[in-house]
Amino acid sequence: MPIETTAAVVAEVPADAELLAIPYASDLAPAHDVELHLPVRDLLAHYEAKGEAGEIVEVPVARAGGVGRVLFYGVGDGKPAALRKAGAALARRAKGKDTLTVVPPDGEITAFAEAALLAAYTFRIGDAGRRAVARLVFAGADQAALERAEVTARAVALARDLANTPSSVKNPAWLAERAAETGLPVRVWDEEQLRAEGFGGILAVGQGSVSPPRLIQLSYTPEQPAERHVVLVGKGITFDSGGLSLKPTENMKTQKTDMAGGAVVIAVLRALAELKAPVRVTGLVAAAENMPSGTAQRPTDVITHYGGRTVEVLNTDAEGRLVLADALAYADAELDPDAVVDIATLTGAISVALGRSVGAVYASDDDLAGRLVAAGQASDDRLWRMPLIDEYAPALESSVADLANVEAGSRFGAGSITAALFLREFAGKRPWAHLDIAGVGRSTVDEGTLSKGATGFGVRVLLEWLTRGVSRGPTPTHPGGEPRPYADSPGG
Repeated sequence: MPIETTAAVVAEVPADAELLAIPYASDLAPAHDVELHLPVRDLLAHYEAKGEAGEIVEVPVARAGGVGRVLFYGVGDGKPAALRKAGAALARRAKGKDTLTVVPPDGEITAFAEAALLAAYTFRIGDAGRRAVARLVFAGADQAALERAEVTARAVALARDLANTPSSVKNPAWLAERAAETGLPVRVWDEEQLRAEGFGGILAVGQGSVSPPRLIQLSYTPEQPAERHVVLVGKGITFDSGGLSLKPTENMKTQKTDMAGGAVVIAVLRALAELKAPVRVTGLVAAAENMPSGTAQRPTDVITHYGGRTVEVLNTDAEGRLVLADALAYADAELDPDAVVDIATLTGAISVALGRSVGAVYASDDDLAGRLVAAGQASDDRLWRMPLIDEYAPALESSVADLANVEAGSRFGAGSITAALFLREFAGKRPWAHLDIAGVGRSTVDEGTLSKGATGFGVRVLLEWLTRGVSRGPTPTHPGGEPRPYADSPGG
């Protein structure tokens, strides 16, 4: 469901604010004067406060007709990462309250407010659970910065909603309906049109389900003529059982979110008009349900993708790359983009490599990779560039088709890399990047800006890149510098 918390700006701190948040740093000096029974610095020292980001000291204060609360919150070093932690902690502390009035910290209010709104996100069916704070009021904040935070946070929430929706509701046709609700120009291929135009990968993955597959295309065109055209491609597997290469039960419990990449594409396209991105963007969502049945594709089947390339299917649980291959080939042949970026919960292997805090980017172009990594650092959707190792390409050789969809043996064992190499075969010669978000697309905890379930990872980095970092010129360097290094099943 959309973020229920609203945000507003007022000129001054209301004298009667029942719940008021005031920042402080390591010197324990509050950013706003407030009358208490003890000097604020002495009170914070009594509680052994250090000013660390996320630290909160709650103090009761007299209010007309009752008792109010002041939340003194630490801001750490005041950099965006610290402000995100502080904003998320405040929103979580205010859960269930009507209004939280916030004296903003010095620094990037967009990062702070965005984190507060994301921490207020919940997904409920029915009326279960404690509600988020209803209203955030920022005293003296920059209105434009707050509006940017709201647009971004609500786009992330839309991606989370789409991915969190149970697959008993969500199928490829349902996803196409949600895309149409963006208000953007939308084209949808049904199963007959997919067959007529040769989208063999999407059809093969979806043929075991009673819910037919779809290819969804959304288009955003800026008001002023754009110099650049970008295509975003999202994996839209609305449920992944593994097909005849059936997953274990435990592994299936997260598979309603296997269309998280497609959800990100829909959410990003919807937000672009509000953010006035200076680049033309086409979104493609390759949507199918991967189910076992008498009509499902079999291991060793050979399918023909859009454009004519053939693939031997050795594992039906490596289905995401099959639907993405069709969409990438179509984008290359028909849409003539300057760059293509695909995003997918593709491989379990990337979770082993990077864990659950950093997403992977593979790219055929150094400049594109650099811009995406920089956008990830700026937006907090952090990316780490992974190698496309050409020596691993023989893993995808087939004796009966142009390619196999997975490695036939165990010679290389680099599942995320070979999956990226497979996709590269369909992306053409233009700049292309692949974001593997299998590790970061889902959260098992309610913590910081995350809630259990879908994370919406990818929305923030793509919006940052498309609105601020996609233009030509030197690769931007984020003030935070270069990112630090971070040290199964086939999947996708």
